[in-house]
Amino acid sequence: MKDIKEDRFIVSVKVGPKGQITIPAAARKMFGINEGDTLMVMGDREKGIALIKDNVFYQLMGVMFKNENSNKDW
Repeated sequence: MKDIKEDRFIVSVKVGPKGQITIPAAARKMFGINEGDTLMVMGDREKGIALIKDNVFYQLMGVMFKNENSNKDW
């Protein structure tokens, strides 16, 4: 793993025969990912793939929808 800063890194992983990847231990520790956690896989054809913990995703969506609804003229 190539350290960039204490809060960032770049690492390559290989896709196994079942399409699985292993998230490096340093990344799991940094982002608090534990066995049994659920991750959201998000993708964009041009920008690539991102992983985010499901609880963080739902928090972000809640903020987005709250802000979206507060801007509407009901």
